[in-house]
Amino acid sequence: MLTVSNNPWDMTARPMVMLKRFAPAKVNLALHVTGRRADGYHLLDSIVVFPAIGDTLTLHDREDGQGLIAITGPYAHRLSAEGDNLIARAAYLLSDAVDRTLDDLAVTLDKQLPVEAGIGGGSADAAAALHLLNDHWGQPLNADALTALGLTLGADVPVCLAGQSARMSGIGEEVTVLPTPPQGALVLVNPGVAVPTGPVFRGLDGVFGKGFGDLPALIDADWLADQRNDLERPAINVAPVIASALTALGATDGCQVARMSGSGATLFGLYPDQASADQAAAALRVAYPDWWIKSAGLLDAV
Repeated sequence: MLTVSNNPWDMTARPMVMLKRFAPAKVNLALHVTGRRADGYHLLDSIVVFPAIGDTLTLHDREDGQGLIAITGPYAHRLSAEGDNLIARAAYLLSDAVDRTLDDLAVTLDKQLPVEAGIGGGSADAAAALHLLNDHWGQPLNADALTALGLTLGADVPVCLAGQSARMSGIGEEVTVLPTPPQGALVLVNPGVAVPTGPVFRGLDGVFGKGFGDLPALIDADWLADQRNDLERPAINVAPVIASALTALGATDGCQVARMSGSGATLFGLYPDQASADQAAAALRVAYPDWWIKSAGLLDAV
């Protein structure tokens, strides 16, 4: 954790902050699972957006006795800075690829997003770490090389590296930025349950659907309402509270589409504007004070 000094010029009391990077949540507005490869990876067709809700990573000088990763924030207790930490994996992967050392660097993660929530928190954090270190080292990898490296960490990392509204296909390696981003604002709701990805995908029982085909010029609420998240049914089997939360979210004033994101348990409601999203979030917080509820605009909406 960063050491705080009352003297802002006392650089012996705290490490110098070098770079910061926001790691926004990844929300699947629609997610069609179209098949499974022989190696077990599932094939997807998904529309992904990024709301102004997320974690923050800070790259700074490492203090004596400090490890590579420090974690703060309301969900810090759900993560370990040791072992299979995805930020650490990303950092070591990039340092090996470009032959640079991490000995004098540390990353502090302010963890604001729920864990195992279907909104790509770990992938977004890994993508932010890759961007931070690549920038710090003078961008030795171009965007394509960084994306290829990110894919080895997880299927959601490439789209999180792009950080724009996009169509994500294949196992996650095919990312096509949408020429016209979806409009509106989101309410994100997590009813306080963590849903591991593995059991949800296994719950598909080998039954797959079709992809989107050609996309319309504008991804709007009417088009989205005709789409689906193929993981919603098996996720509800794992955590039935998801169904109740979907009903509550869909019943709020102004909600155009209510659906689960990713493999759950976080749900999103799409609203025409920020004001209606804020009002819906406020009403839900009164009715469900123990749920994680956030409203935000989309980062690349016009």
